[in-house]
Amino acid sequence: MLIVDEIDSRPRGDSLDPAQRDALVLTAEQRRWTRRRVITSAGRELALALPTGTVLQPGVVLARGPDWYVQVEAAREPVLAFIPASREAALRAAFEIGNHHFALALDGDSMLVADDPAMVHLLTRLGVVWERRRAVFIPLAAGHRHEA
Repeated sequence: MLIVDEIDSRPRGDSLDPAQRDALVLTAEQRRWTRRRVITSAGRELALALPTGTVLQPGVVLARGPDWYVQVEAAREPVLAFIPASREAALRAAFEIGNHHFALALDGDSMLVADDPAMVHLLTRLGVVWERRRAVFIPLAAGHRHEA
């Protein structure tokens, strides 16, 4: 098992052959977990031992071997999607979502949040017309977590 304790800092275009690419497909939440065992698409076992606070971004190279490399890929996951009726509606939704400590992502004109009962209730209460989708969820920014 390969231990990954730092992100490969070499440029992404640094002789990366697409035929040798291996993927580690993770949800948005999983990309925040810095210490755990994972298995890549090709079956390689990695032990993540990354610094606290690390968030794995899609496209990051985690490990390289003599004839392969492992790159993070964002998984399609269940989300609630909505298109705000106005700029004010978008701001209100963003404020309320953030106030509930949920992450927000954008996909074209759509705003995305995790498919969660609390978000269903909130969006319904706000009068937002939403739909369930499976999409890549990349939060706008790493939120602040209240931890002791």
